[in-house]
Order: sequence, then structure tokens, then C-alpha cells
Amino acid sequence: MEKFFKNIKKYYKYAIRSAKAELKSEVADSYLNWLWWIIEPFCFMLIYVFVFGVVFHNNTPYFASFVFIGLTCWDFFNRMINGSVKLITNNRDLVTKVYIPKYILLLAKSFTYLFKMGISLVITFGLMIFQGVPLSWHIIFIIPIIAILYVLTFGAGMILMNFGVTINDLSNFTSILLRMVFYLSGVFYNINERLHGKIKFFLLRINPIAFIMNELRKVLLQNRFPSFVGLTFWLCVGIILCAIGIHMIHKNENSYAKVI
Repeated sequence: MEKFFKNIKKYYKYAIRSAKAELKSEVADSYLNWLWWIIEPFCFMLIYVFVFGVVFHNNTPYFASFVFIGLTCWDFFNRMINGSVKLITNNRDLVTKVYIPKYILLLAKSFTYLFKMGISLVITFGLMIFQGVPLSWHIIFIIPIIAILYVLTFGAGMILMNFGVTINDLSNFTSILLRMVFYLSGVFYNINERLHGKIKFFLLRINPIAFIMNELRKVLLQNRFPSFVGLTFWLCVGIILCAIGIHMIHKNENSYAKVI
């Protein structure tokens, strides 16, 4: 772990520059430029609100904000997990010609996703104000909740990044698994209201992204305390995943160039 933190300190400026360059390249040839980062999540929110709020008569309070919180959380998780699998092979030229700790590639990617998540959170707060959601000091708990989400996804991303070098089908398997997890995470429905018994317990306790979404909605929409026991548990899981991922990359990174 000491080597990991030394490398983070040494290469974090590169990660920031890389993230900025990627963000600029995404909108370089677009007429609407950075507005797409607002339009895209907002349009998806409108679709889900119409389908599940209007067509299926969902009576969840502040449903538009409810959905947008879920989408904001899911988008970050989905981008991190999906993007990590092929991250080393997609950066073949860099990996084979220059030494850089491979988790720095994921760190740079995560900065771009965090930036987009920040934009979505700003839109979320604007939507909450528009809908008249009562705000309270409980809102400060979004900081540790998002931090735990980051640790979890970064740890899982490093493990997938390592295996993605040698397992060609991992990307396809991950896409299928993420699609299944999406529908089981309560992005557009309230697990507490729609499900009961063991299924509800399983989704909220075993599925980390469903748990994180639920806790964000607690502090933002219901002015309640999050589950500190649950957050502590998933923080420990995230730290363990990070430790495993760091160990794998330190052990195998010299062989990545030969494989790809």
C-alpha cells in the first residue's frame, strides 16, 4: 500500500491532465459542447419519469429527483466498471512504451467520471429545489456516501482491469452482468415500497449500488440519517477490493505489455 500512495502522489498531476484532455476531446467536434453532459442525463431522467411515473403510475414522492439520484449514482458506477475492463488494452501504446503504474490509468478515468457526476449532482439539487424538496443539514452525508461508492468502484475496477488483459470475453460478461444489476438496483423504482421479505433484504444488503442509491435518497429526499453500519461495511469491502486490486497490478503489471 505504501508503494501505491507514493505512486498516486507522483502521478496524480498526470491523471488530472489526462482527465482534462479526455473531457475536452469528448466535446471538441460538438456544436453544443459541454451542454451534452447536462442534456444526456436529463433526457434519460425524463424518459424514465414518463415511463415509470406516468405510464405505470408511480406515486413515489419527488419521483423526478428520485430517478435522477439513481441515474447519477448508476452512471458513475457503470462507467467505472465498464471502462476498467479494456482500459489497459485500449492504452496499448502507452503501456508498451512508457512505464506508468496501471491504476493511474483508472485514476485518470475516474476523474472524468467524477466531473460528470458532479454536474449531475448540481442538476439534481436544481431539480430538488424546483420540486420543492425540503432541504436539511443531512445533505452533508452525501460526501461520505459518494466517497464509499468511489472506493468500491475503484477497487472493483482495478481487479477487472487486471483480468481484462488476459480474458477477452470479460467485457461481454461484464456488460451483461451490469445490465442485470441495473434492473435490480432500484434506479427507477423504490425497493422499500415495491419489494418485501428476503428479496428486499438481498437487494439492499448484497447489492452495493442499490444500497448506495437508497442511502443517497435517504439523506437528500427524506432528511434521514444514512445507515452507518451499512456504510462502514461497504467501506471495508471497498478497502479490501482496493488492496486485492493493488496487489494484482503490482504483481502482474510487468507482464501486461507482453500479453497485449
